[in-house]
Amino acid sequence: MTIPLLAYNPTSQNIRVVALDIGNEESPKIYSTSALLQTQEMDTLIYASYRQIFNEQQTIAYHRQPFLESQLRSNQITVRDFIRGLVTADNFRRYVYDCNNNYRFVQLCVQRILGRDVYDQAETRAWSIVIETEGLTGFVDGLLDSDEYLETFGDDTVPYQRRRVLPQRETGELPFARMARYGSEHLTQLIELGHRYTIQPLVPNWWEFPKTPTSPLAYVAGSLVAFSLLYLIALIPIVSP
Repeated sequence: MTIPLLAYNPTSQNIRVVALDIGNEESPKIYSTSALLQTQEMDTLIYASYRQIFNEQQTIAYHRQPFLESQLRSNQITVRDFIRGLVTADNFRRYVYDCNNNYRFVQLCVQRILGRDVYDQAETRAWSIVIETEGLTGFVDGLLDSDEYLETFGDDTVPYQRRRVLPQRETGELPFARMARYGSEHLTQLIELGHRYTIQPLVPNWWEFPKTPTSPLAYVAGSLVAFSLLYLIALIPIVSP
């Protein structure tokens, strides 16, 4: 028996404020297939989708889904279906779903799919129950098929963080990208399993010159030491038997 989504009251957030400001460099970049004119723009849209869902720029190549990309390029699926495929992919399950409890996972998915933060604990509990009863696929379908998603992004637009900066405010909402993909409790579990995550100080190699000092006297002393090392290195083949 499927439990319906529990009711929760939306609170007043920036995303619920009607946009009256003029766009600037702080405004979110909107990527949509309805406005594509060149092939390179499709590449940018796909890259923006990976960056939005996985929240990582250095490892996007590792999360690539060639089959989904091919379907999107040939108009066999929409951007919404492409996002659905990324969130239900094995990489997202292993690197986001398996590394978090349900509450934190709900927060991450609401941020990345709906483009806003969760309203309160009531919304978090409501979606957590959906995960427990319908699994990851049912939870993702609930977000992507919701009226909020369809009215905001539709079928053709890549999700983005909405209304992060408000006019006449010195500071706006922090970007969601600041959140790590797993919480501190997951790191604690790894340490309890025997993994060690201590940071060792980096020892400079003996052949690396020291950084240039700010003092002229120290600069001269550092240069003499460096040239002395080079001279000794050059004499090693001569004095060796």
